[in-house]
Amino acid sequence: MKLIKQVTVYAPEKLGVKDILMDSSKIIAIEDHITIDSNAVDIEVIDGQDKIATPGFIDSHFHLLGGGGENGFQNRTPEVQLSQLTTAGVTTACGLLGTDGVARDEMALLAKARGLEAEGISTYIYVGNYRLPATTLTGSIIKDIMAIDKVIGIGEIAISDHRNGAPTFEQFAHAAADTRTGGLLAGKAGVVNCHVGPNKGRLEFLFKALDETDIPVTTFLPTHCGRSQELVDEAIAFAKRGGTFDITGSEDPDMTYEKDGEIPFRTVLKQVLDQGLDESCITMSSDGQGSLPRFDEEGNFLRIGVGSAKSLLIGIQEAVQRENIALEKALPAVTSNVARILKLDHKGRLEVGRDADILLLDEESLAIDTVIAMSEIMIKNKEIIKYGTFENA
Repeated sequence: MKLIKQVTVYAPEKLGVKDILMDSSKIIAIEDHITIDSNAVDIEVIDGQDKIATPGFIDSHFHLLGGGGENGFQNRTPEVQLSQLTTAGVTTACGLLGTDGVARDEMALLAKARGLEAEGISTYIYVGNYRLPATTLTGSIIKDIMAIDKVIGIGEIAISDHRNGAPTFEQFAHAAADTRTGGLLAGKAGVVNCHVGPNKGRLEFLFKALDETDIPVTTFLPTHCGRSQELVDEAIAFAKRGGTFDITGSEDPDMTYEKDGEIPFRTVLKQVLDQGLDESCITMSSDGQGSLPRFDEEGNFLRIGVGSAKSLLIGIQEAVQRENIALEKALPAVTSNVARILKLDHKGRLEVGRDADILLLDEESLAIDTVIAMSEIMIKNKEIIKYGTFENA
């Protein structure tokens, strides 16, 4: 057992100073004071003074296998290693494929997800890639979601992007309907993770789906919605119809805005709140290990970067420290909001009965001090305690 003493708890709402008790994987008590006889029970006590406890971050959009290949094979990005996630506070990662659904496939993605889970974090996957029809493991979207525990939906399905294979709306709607049905039958989210590209169509397919089909708005999670202010405006309109949209974080949001016009998470969250919307309509993901290619107006390749899980914490820190947004308003974007739309009912909140995925942050800087995944300490006092299998080989 582990006991965190006298830590300021954000669940993500602020609960005040509490003790948190966990067993081998779950939170079993959150109280003002918890006393345990250490002679009777094997227990590790963690000092929470001057620390903030938050739920572990859930990254809904991560290229566990790496991504890329735009502009040639030399631009294929590497697989993620365990400590790249844990040092960023990510205790749950949702893996997917992007542009390249040929040299990478769903079986390799599933194997990578299982490997990371064996190393200590929680993982899920989407089947498919940018193009439609969606590639699957069983030959059927519905079967994949029903038969494979880790499959929660399809993605990242590209819309408004020159790399998407130019699907028809009918193909898109059919895939979304199958995903919804698979989710219903399996008791899962059945989410369509939509990569929104830079093209002028923006969220056209999503609004058309809402207007012309019976597919509920909760089926869709459009991401990369900060590409431009015009896209942010459409994403907020989507939220006003009951949807949730995702912003891609950045390690250097100011540089990304200056070079590419990408609107930072902090700015989008402020716009959401200023328009009277609830913070529950927005999430943030990292696009971790994905290639970040930039193209000119003619579609010519310009340059490439690699996404990092660290962008999540940077986004939260900036929202609080630069926009004066309350921490409990910013945190849901990487915790409870993600858990809700992905239907991960055991994740995303510090509550009795939920998984013991807990971050301890410095009270002033919000820097990560300790990371606990399923009750196992991965980072302690800013030092890596547990590495992935081959990280120190």
